Amino acid sequence: MHELFSRLAELNPKPTTELEYRTPFELLVAVILSAQATDVGVNKATRRLFPVAGTPRKILELGEDGLKRYISTIGLFNAKAKNVVATCRILLERHGGEVPRDRAALEALPGVGRKTANVVLNTAFGEPTIAVDTHIFRVANRTGLAPGKDVRAVEDGLLRRVPEEFLHDAHHWLILHGRYVCKARRPECPACAIRDLCRFPDKTPA
Repeated sequence: MHELFSRLAELNPKPTTELEYRTPFELLVAVILSAQATDVGVNKATRRLFPVAGTPRKILELGEDGLKRYISTIGLFNAKAKNVVATCRILLERHGGEVPRDRAALEALPGVGRKTANVVLNTAFGEPTIAVDTHIFRVANRTGLAPGKDVRAVEDGLLRRVPEEFLHDAHHWLILHGRYVCKARRPECPACAIRDLCRFPDKTPA
């Protein structure tokens, strides 16, 4: 486990999300928009949105219809616009317009589940959380890092097994590894830095 993360750390000493943001609020909105969408697609939309409306109050001034014009290229944009506007209203009414650094408060926001809360806590606030998406779920099961039948089982397994010194960045290393190397259909096993540590029996041949 230590060797595996040492190698990933050597390849990418300071990993971070590929979502573009400047503030915890912009990160929160970007992560809400990223559900069942690509980071590339979200970034294209938020590059137009955030300069115009990068605060809860500004998005409320846009309203749902105004927000939809900026995010209409993203899947499920109608539901996401509704959730983002409702979240902005709650942030202003209950949290002084700031993103709370508290899991329960985050998960109480419309459109925010455990995975989104983990991303915000980790990336915006430096908490040692792991947000298990499809990439991490695949990598954790394939490699034998933390096998589990559902995302919560994988999350709990990783939190138990990842050495503390790597815990803060493990989330990003595993996502990026799953996105670019340990791909779903044809993993890039010949180019994988942790191939010899991986327990996946059906490795792609060189």
